[in-house]
Amino acid sequence: MWKAIKPIFNVGAVMVATLSLMGCQGNMSTSIASSLPDTVEIDSIAVLSDQELEDTVKNKKGYLTERWRDPVRIPVDTLNPISKDSLERYTRGERRRVRDSVRRELDKLPKHVYFTFDDGPLIGSSAIDSISKAKNIKINVFLVGRHANMSKRLKRDLQRYKDNALVECYNHSYTHAGNRFTTFYSNPVSAYEDFEKNEVDLELKHKIVRLPGRNIWIYDDVRRIDLKSGASTADMLYTNGYKIYGWDVEWRINGASGNPVQPMNEIYTRIRNFMNNKSSMEPNNVVLLMHDDMFQNKKGQQLLSSLIDTIQNTTDYKFEFIRDYPFRY
Repeated sequence: MWKAIKPIFNVGAVMVATLSLMGCQGNMSTSIASSLPDTVEIDSIAVLSDQELEDTVKNKKGYLTERWRDPVRIPVDTLNPISKDSLERYTRGERRRVRDSVRRELDKLPKHVYFTFDDGPLIGSSAIDSISKAKNIKINVFLVGRHANMSKRLKRDLQRYKDNALVECYNHSYTHAGNRFTTFYSNPVSAYEDFEKNEVDLELKHKIVRLPGRNIWIYDDVRRIDLKSGASTADMLYTNGYKIYGWDVEWRINGASGNPVQPMNEIYTRIRNFMNNKSSMEPNNVVLLMHDDMFQNKKGQQLLSSLIDTIQNTTDYKFEFIRDYPFRY
């Protein structure tokens, strides 16, 4: 593996970083670039030995993920000042070179997919539970307490989820914001209390949340906000020990019929593309969002089964619990 990964570590990869030019998406900061002088003074420093570099790769968990997010590390050399244009050309080429090397290494490592279902228990939940057992795959359900209390049938479906070792239950709020998301998040304290109520009422074991109507991620060293109106609630949850997870790929639902909108093959292709391009939130990890009521009829259930079969038969992806997210290499 070291021979394959060694090309990652040229001058730019192993020198101490003195300038931060690339964001985690790889886009150059305009404000930083425009503030650079006409020439950049560069100081020379010692290069790590091959053994030191090999030890870093072996001992530093998440090193490849770190290099994927931050592929450009500018060398320092006071003897050879370079212009802004030259520096920009260098960073573009270095970013492409390092990412290509990191991608090749990540492709050799395990890949993880997370099937997540929102809004249960609803009609469709029992079918999801049965399919997970029949296919022997781990699944993740983000539950709404109000739905669980709507009928005896849905309470039974909730219990089926809890009794299934292949299913893990997480928090999607008690009221689902009443589907008035801006109003719900305008009072972060009451929104936070809604999640707390859901955790208590449903006896949820994991402090893991997905915000209704928001694709927000806050966990470990990651904070990504899609809409500001949910940010304060998410921050309050995280401060109190919760992790907040969004999604990479969504299998959308027709609100009137409950049927999936996109063909199964399109969703499969999107999952593969996110995995191959490392364009998901975390490389080698792809989170798929679905909703319980998408699978209330035979057609939806057959599509879900077909998607699982296709992934199992054509890839080496591992189905995972979201509590283990992310796997970093």
